[in-house]
Amino acid sequence: MRGGLTQAGPSPARGNSQAAITAVSVLAALGLFVSSCGTGGTGARDEGPAHSDAVEGAAPTATPSAAPTTARGRVDGVQLVRNDPAVSAEVKHQLKPCVGNEYPVDVAYGELTDGPESDIVVNVLTCSDAVGIGSYVYRETDGRYENVFRTEEPPVYAEIDRGELVVTKQVYGKGDPVSNPSGENVITYRWVSGRFVKTFSWHNDYSEAAGEDL
Repeated sequence: MRGGLTQAGPSPARGNSQAAITAVSVLAALGLFVSSCGTGGTGARDEGPAHSDAVEGAAPTATPSAAPTTARGRVDGVQLVRNDPAVSAEVKHQLKPCVGNEYPVDVAYGELTDGPESDIVVNVLTCSDAVGIGSYVYRETDGRYENVFRTEEPPVYAEIDRGELVVTKQVYGKGDPVSNPSGENVITYRWVSGRFVKTFSWHNDYSEAAGEDL
């Protein structure tokens, strides 16, 4: 489980994404999406592929929300998600503290939309397994933050990489343990004419020998 604010920028392709999105199979991940976070989590980071009710790359028609800030001047990702009408009720239901006042939310800052301020990428995770259940991008407009990208199809995790939005979704084969997915699908998006447009995608198969004792 990650914690604290994660700065924008590239991160190891598999190491971060696997730690960030440790999930069960797609069916099990969907089950976790509904029920796993009775005890909260922590963190800060980026975004991803669209859910059935969120078109890939399209800017959701959400009302811009004020930007709640922390003592260090950073945006409060928890309140940003809670106040966002574009975020589903299921995700908001799971947005509870895991331990004390620590929430399963990763927040990252970086340049994605050529806006006047840094864009914000928020990932919401489950407490028990750090499964990414929702990823969002917020763009500053006239002092308020507007949701310009979302995905709510677990397991998913979004990051900023050299000005592009990179969304990673881990893939589990039959019999894969929670700690060892078979691979991952990665999609990159670029901001074009006021929306995110898919520019590239690829699949990585993980080595079955990795982590084995020889």
